Amino acid sequence: MRKLATILLFIVFALPIQAQKYACVNTAYIMGSVPEYNQALNKVNKYAEEWRKELEAKQAELDELREQYQQESYLLPENLKQRRQDEMRTKEAELRSLQQQRFAPGGDLDQKRAELMKPVQDRVYNAIERVAREKNYAFVFDKAGSATLLYVSEKYDISNQVLELLGVKPGANPDAGGINPNATQQNPKNQQHRQQDNNSMDKKREPM
Repeated sequence: MRKLATILLFIVFALPIQAQKYACVNTAYIMGSVPEYNQALNKVNKYAEEWRKELEAKQAELDELREQYQQESYLLPENLKQRRQDEMRTKEAELRSLQQQRFAPGGDLDQKRAELMKPVQDRVYNAIERVAREKNYAFVFDKAGSATLLYVSEKYDISNQVLELLGVKPGANPDAGGINPNATQQNPKNQQHRQQDNNSMDKKREPM
């Protein structure tokens, strides 16, 4: 599938589309620069952590019941043994059900993610579409984590234009996912230092 996508990408660029223009974006960089997205992500993570603790408490309760049963089972009459076993089975079923409810596909976490993050994502993609229409781009590729986008010149990266349309100053959040498309152009010395560091690391990896 990846090989086929790569071939299709080359076909697109090989077609006679002189009258058409193309660009790329880095959605990881854009999303990470939008404050509303980071706020929504933090809320989702808080829900996930709260629900993980809830499951851990249920698991600890079940483990305690099992440990008590193992210690006392030889002293219990058969009817109490059966009652304890039924109680443990019920607790185990409740734990599995809660795990599914909270973290299974389509569960509470997915619903919270859609509720809190999708509106911001939709706003970003609408901004990308608006920039593409205004600049008359026929194709806009996402280079964030893409295995098929082999190379795109930074002059075709419209990520910062999208951020400006969203009212966000490009590069304002240094922790944003991805790399500011203009960062290497603004800091050529840093790029040179990184290349020297990479060369040093390559030398260290050479066999003796």
